[in-house]
Amino acid sequence: MHNVFVYGTLKRGFPNHATGIKLTAFVGRFRTCGRFALVLTGPWYSPVMIDEPGVGHRVAGEVFALGDAELGTLDHLEGTHLPSGYHRTHVEVENIETGAVMKAWTYVKRRAQIEVVLSAPMDEYSIDPRYVPPSRRNM
Repeated sequence: MHNVFVYGTLKRGFPNHATGIKLTAFVGRFRTCGRFALVLTGPWYSPVMIDEPGVGHRVAGEVFALGDAELGTLDHLEGTHLPSGYHRTHVEVENIETGAVMKAWTYVKRRAQIEVVLSAPMDEYSIDPRYVPPSRRNM
């Protein structure tokens, strides 16, 4: 099993949860041990954690346990095979309730991959009404 930390639209109750990880095991609410810049980016107002450890905030999110097949599905959803896609990396995360620390996969982008940053760094993503889900992007 692979622990995966999600901080944006893959969280429970968010638009991409059913597509990406609905049937996987919820482990708990966590936050990154290090600081990261979690920002909204255009043109879809997507939340992105920038791969610049030490910049920003400790980011809050959720950890799920995924099997190999589900991790592959999530890699495809996050576009890890595309030049403009996310890349998967390990981060240390802390359980918000217990303080237990673990390593988990998460998806980040390099700043050079981001066309425009639309927000200041935030510590937790709440659904932005301007977010455009993938299913509506070709309209």
